[in-house]
Amino acid sequence: MVEVFPKKATLLLLTTERKLTTMANIDVKDLLNAGVHFGHLTRKWNPNMAPYIYMERNGIHIINLYKTAAKIDEASDAMKKIAASGRKILFVATKKQAKDIVAEKAATVKMPYITERWPGGMLTNFITIRKAVKKMAAIDRMKKDGTFETLSKKEKLQVNRLRAKLEKNLGSISEMTRLPGALFVVDIKREHIAIKEAQKLKIPIFAMVDTNSDPRDVNFVIPANDDASKSIDKILTLVTEAVGNGLQERQSEKDAASKGQEEASKVEATPVEKAAPVDEAAPKAEATPIEKAAPVEETAPKAEAAPVEETAPKAEAASVEKAASKAKPKQKKSVAKTSTKKGDKAPDETES
Repeated sequence: MVEVFPKKATLLLLTTERKLTTMANIDVKDLLNAGVHFGHLTRKWNPNMAPYIYMERNGIHIINLYKTAAKIDEASDAMKKIAASGRKILFVATKKQAKDIVAEKAATVKMPYITERWPGGMLTNFITIRKAVKKMAAIDRMKKDGTFETLSKKEKLQVNRLRAKLEKNLGSISEMTRLPGALFVVDIKREHIAIKEAQKLKIPIFAMVDTNSDPRDVNFVIPANDDASKSIDKILTLVTEAVGNGLQERQSEKDAASKGQEEASKVEATPVEKAAPVDEAAPKAEATPIEKAAPVEETAPKAEAAPVEETAPKAEAASVEKAASKAKPKQKKSVAKTSTKKGDKAPDETES
């Protein structure tokens, strides 16, 4: 009996250490008190959720909270990286229990959210949604400029109704100028249109998945009760804390980068000003003798070559031409004289 107790104690210590290492920031007791472990009725379950179900009790499936805590850690790390990269995470929840909670938590982290009806083509036809948001901004400009006062009473009512409708449906995504980096959904069975659009555009999906839903449609599964407001509040607080940490890291990196650039510019500016005159003076001193020597070498051959090459052939050509002109007429005269002499002798010879 004495030897058995130490073995049990060591086993308990090992199991508790494993649990603590898997849940570094999450306490399972808090999840238990929030009612995250309650699933749906056993007849409504989805067989693909079997790995996340701990047991069945009174006709209801109980979710394994240790796996839930591990999945929350995994999802929060991924969402932290997305937030640190500067991309937006769109929170989607249209059921009554989750509307106010999602709007409050997402607003604290300055992330877009949709708590009313999901507008069809919100992601796949994002350009038209942006046009509607710009129309809302145009109405605001009309009210500031004073052009709104020039409208008739009926037109004012119509514009105000349109503005209220756009604010209700799209007011929370007015700052979302491009497609979100990720999607966080509370009930994937209710928000199946949003899931399909995100799958088509290959946007990562984070979701609270209950026992009646299919986890294969989600990239980061958080098995939890998505009907109770307490469980939704608990999981959203953990997730939004991770997003807030990612935003703080991004801001700190920006501040450090700006400080580093300022310090680098100050450090680089001082040695450049001192070293600049030394570097510029050295090539000037070396360049002066080259500039003086260059004209001496170039002018000397020009002065010698120009008269010798150009005048000599001209003088020789002139003398040759004159000699040729003198020689040619003399030859003609001698020929004429010889012809006359021969002509004189010719008749004497004929007579004889």
